Amino acid sequence: MIGALLALLGVSSCNDDYLDQTVITDLNEEVVFADSTYASGFLTQIYTDIGFDTDGDRFSLNGGLQVASDEAEFRASSQITTGMMFATGTVNPVTVTDDAWRLGYVNIRRCNKFLQCIGNTPMLESTRQQYIAECRFLRAWYYYMMVRHYGGVPLLGDELYTADGEWKATRDTYEDCINYIADEVKAVIAMNVLRPRTSGSTNGRINEACCWALLSRMYLDAASPLHNGSGFGTPETQALLGYANYDKERWMKSIEASRRIMTMTTGDYRLFEVHVDDDNNNADEPGWGYYAVQIAADFADVTSYGDFKYPYGAYQEIILQKKEPEGIHVCDLYCPPSCGGDKYGGYIYYDLAAAFPMADGKAVDDPTGKYQYNPVTPKVNRDPRFGNTVTVNNMKQMSAGDANHMVYTCLGDGATEDAIYSGTPTGLYIKKMVHRNCAGNYFVEPPMSRPLIRFAEILLNYAEAVNEYYGPDYTETLGTTEIGPLEVLKLIRRRAGIEAGSDDMYGLKANMTQQEMREAIRLERRLELSFEGFRFFDVRRWMIAEETDNAMMHGLELTHTGSNMNTGYTWRVVDVRKRIFRKAMYFWPIPYDEIVKLPTLKQNPYYENEITE
Repeated sequence: MIGALLALLGVSSCNDDYLDQTVITDLNEEVVFADSTYASGFLTQIYTDIGFDTDGDRFSLNGGLQVASDEAEFRASSQITTGMMFATGTVNPVTVTDDAWRLGYVNIRRCNKFLQCIGNTPMLESTRQQYIAECRFLRAWYYYMMVRHYGGVPLLGDELYTADGEWKATRDTYEDCINYIADEVKAVIAMNVLRPRTSGSTNGRINEACCWALLSRMYLDAASPLHNGSGFGTPETQALLGYANYDKERWMKSIEASRRIMTMTTGDYRLFEVHVDDDNNNADEPGWGYYAVQIAADFADVTSYGDFKYPYGAYQEIILQKKEPEGIHVCDLYCPPSCGGDKYGGYIYYDLAAAFPMADGKAVDDPTGKYQYNPVTPKVNRDPRFGNTVTVNNMKQMSAGDANHMVYTCLGDGATEDAIYSGTPTGLYIKKMVHRNCAGNYFVEPPMSRPLIRFAEILLNYAEAVNEYYGPDYTETLGTTEIGPLEVLKLIRRRAGIEAGSDDMYGLKANMTQQEMREAIRLERRLELSFEGFRFFDVRRWMIAEETDNAMMHGLELTHTGSNMNTGYTWRVVDVRKRIFRKAMYFWPIPYDEIVKLPTLKQNPYYENEITE
């Protein structure tokens, strides 16, 4: 932690778009905070790491949290990374990445420095108060990011530690950390200086909805089985990882925070439900809006669909995003080789791909469904989100400017560099957040900004907490809308483009028990929020990681015979990897170097015997 807390002063300048940055290396603290532009740039520097923990390439050559969970297989490499170690059950304090700990405290220290010095900067008082509110939120955000990795961490307050000073060398309890973050966020809300929504050049800056969304997410975590009285850990560490006793009211805190966003009249957050392709002469396409919100900057001008009006276009659903310049980085991460991808982001497992329902909302193996599933043509009559998440054999995908390029993952006749065992170990590629008109081998650079908080998450947070607190049949009226767990799932599936059916149930079972509703909500989170950094933490807070991440994962092998690439396939499901999960892996180990510097820090349970010299 000493190394993290002694981070150098980071400064960058701002223009109309606060992420167009120029790093300045020759300014000292006095100069920076004597100038409003430099001070604003210092705040910008704190924003730059805001979504690093869910970046698709967090672990360099081997993807991000998607490969550390049961979403994706990592790219083979001689470099051992944290994602590989979570997949193989070998993560330990010595070799785990220190990024969450290091960057967390680097940015917390930056926040404390900014709050200490901004009072002396000449600027409008209204601007100063807005900056202070943003900075306090960002400090809370980085603490939350650390808490969901490690549990309780040392809370520094407003202190700026120096090399020769006394250091905070003990971890605060989980409860103290949750209370601190909540108090900070509530104090920011009480300042009443943040707008309900940011837009235009301020997209990506903190707004009031971000505050309620962080509370919604954090309280949902705190109410979940792992933290809410589970007794997880050793007697010495239990208070660092959760509450001593179960309290049902913790679910209500998440409900109340979610309600605040769901009832915002100023800001007007809603699902972006559009069922025509704005890029293709408004051709009918069920669920197109789900694709559009992944690249919201390109579809900000899609402001209506039928009777639906979206004054903010595809941003209507976006509460917070990680703002990044244009580029082809996402295409590099996920595209097949023939489309210029390097696959550093990993390869989607068939297990996740098969979890997407058919177009009628029924599971692929449900005999009562309207459609029959065929692994050879898995996109046909399928939940439209499937085609926006997975690249499969015989699918069009942009390559070198050719919009009609076909990806073939099959073996046999017509096999290409994209084939299973050659281009991908699973027979599938990740497509989530890949712009349809761009490729890793094409000069067109799409927006790279990605959502960090979407309204869809808030709806799912609300549904989960309501099911746990009230039960599956609960409904209430918020504004003019009747809402409850079942209604949330219907809204999500309707926007996805799934057929309502004659019973208007979108493939959902009627009269679900609480456990059935719980499973339905968990499935919808797995599909709707895939590759957005949720699955890794969700299976842990639900305490099901010993099942989901301790299993054989699979791929889809197709073999083709003949000259017609549309016919002549045989298929089989193949083993890819037996993932290994150890009890210790419910939390990240605190990096060994930090324990060495501050021996009074308690290591997370079940890692202690792995600390070696």
